[in-house]
Amino acid sequence: MKFIAVQALVAAGALVVATPAIAADYTLSVNTALAITDPLYKGLESFVAGVATSSGGRIEVKLFPNSQLGPDEDVLEQARADAPVAVIVDGGRLATYVNEFGIMGAPYLADGYDGVRKVAVSPLFEEWVVKLHDTAQLQVLSFNWWQGERHLFTNKAVSGPADLAGVRIRTPGAPVWVETVTAMGGVPTPMPFAEVYSALEQKALDAAEVQLPAANGAKLFEVTKFLTKTGHINLITGMVTSGGWYDSLPDDLKTILRDEALKAGDVGSYGTRDALAQIEADLAAAGMTVSAIDTTVFKDATAGVYDKLGYGGLRDTVQALAAQ
Repeated sequence: MKFIAVQALVAAGALVVATPAIAADYTLSVNTALAITDPLYKGLESFVAGVATSSGGRIEVKLFPNSQLGPDEDVLEQARADAPVAVIVDGGRLATYVNEFGIMGAPYLADGYDGVRKVAVSPLFEEWVVKLHDTAQLQVLSFNWWQGERHLFTNKAVSGPADLAGVRIRTPGAPVWVETVTAMGGVPTPMPFAEVYSALEQKALDAAEVQLPAANGAKLFEVTKFLTKTGHINLITGMVTSGGWYDSLPDDLKTILRDEALKAGDVGSYGTRDALAQIEADLAAAGMTVSAIDTTVFKDATAGVYDKLGYGGLRDTVQALAAQ
């Protein structure tokens, strides 16, 4: 009787029955060290929306800011084990698997976003993408997630390598980063970015090298006094997922993921570019001393990093691509 009564109510338009949401066929969890206030995060939100629309809801993307899924290296290993996860990660960490990626984080490779983006969408770069998939079971969805140039955040004024002698500088643990900081005169101290604030506060670190949006989001202006605009690394990163999980997708969804990742990377990267001047002003307003120095001395000091890491021959090719 109850069933008949409900039918009657529905027929009469007196009862609205909610239609259950259709679950996505696939779910991708994206990890990033960035805070939700970072302008690049807008690109990630764009990716969520773009994938949902283009796939007709067949893929759901979930975002995990502030490294909620763990350090980048751990998430990469989860991806290699076929977990449906992705991470926004730099080329230095990927160089562990395919050495060529490391040049994307090499010192003074290119200026701004547009030049380094040309490298990231080139046929040469796609060769590295295929190699990474085949040798490490990691799939690059796009590598056009630009976070800005990296600068020095210190508690003393810096004008050249001599000022960094004995200074413990946080950097990611990849060889290209470590060698760059060493060449700049500092003592590289790898650690997860989420731990940098407390390490500076507790004097376990003396300084950090980081791009403006991330530094502002992490409130490094509370634990450092000087921002020296060295621009030593033009930080381009990529969205990297599991090769095994990616291979399990229908071909149309593979295409959607890569297309939407490229579009969203541009959204986040150009948003970052447009936000840099205001972020710098905010840091100065927070009490930091901001210095734009002649970077020639640091360019000269870090020039040997390319040859030391085996990128000497590749440097000219990549820089030519960026200059096109």
